[in-house]
Amino acid sequence: MVGITLAVADARLTEYLTAERRVLDNQAYEIEGRKLTRADLQQIREGIVFWQGQVDRLDPKPVKRAIGRVRRGSYRNR
Repeated sequence: MVGITLAVADARLTEYLTAERRVLDNQAYEIEGRKLTRADLQQIREGIVFWQGQVDRLDPKPVKRAIGRVRRGSYRNR
């Protein structure tokens, strides 16, 4: 078995994020007093955490986010 590649992990993470969005749009509905649930949001969110971890582990260039920081000169030439 080859194992999980970054491409596979990234694709699976995208699928879980799409599933979360769809569930949030219409997770449950009621028909004639019967409540029906399409998917378990908690399980989807656990999958997101797992696959994000795989992407982070496999990605050789992790994205570094500077929250609230602006580098000097970053708005020049605009």
